[in-house]
Amino acid sequence: MPFDVQMRVGTAEVTAALAIVALLAVRPRVRVAAEIGSLQPMRLALRVMELGTQRDFLGRPPFEVGRARDNDLVVRDAEASRSHARFVTRNGIVYVDDLGSSNGTFLNGRRVSESIEVREGDRVDIGATRLLVTEVAPWT
Repeated sequence: MPFDVQMRVGTAEVTAALAIVALLAVRPRVRVAAEIGSLQPMRLALRVMELGTQRDFLGRPPFEVGRARDNDLVVRDAEASRSHARFVTRNGIVYVDDLGSSNGTFLNGRRVSESIEVREGDRVDIGATRLLVTEVAPWT
């Protein structure tokens, strides 16, 4: 094979490898059930930003978020469903799930379609309400 043909093949292989690495880097943080393990008590601190106000919320997952009064974290957002999202803990990791809400739940701008890990600094959007994760730590 001439040298210039070998270079083009090598360049294509490098480009393909970089594309695969880029795809793996943007994958959501989803873990299979077998990897999750048993429950461990955790606490989740959130800064709730809704209707131009801010308030802090400290919860021990599992807990639910929505407009209905029977939720652990009640939001006054017309775009939020009555039962909108649920935070759960598995093996020291906190996850968020959408509960079939009309407008969806978003983690850092990506729609939540299955359990996805939540970390400090993450933003969870429920309707027009933003939940900023300020702490994820063992419950003490």
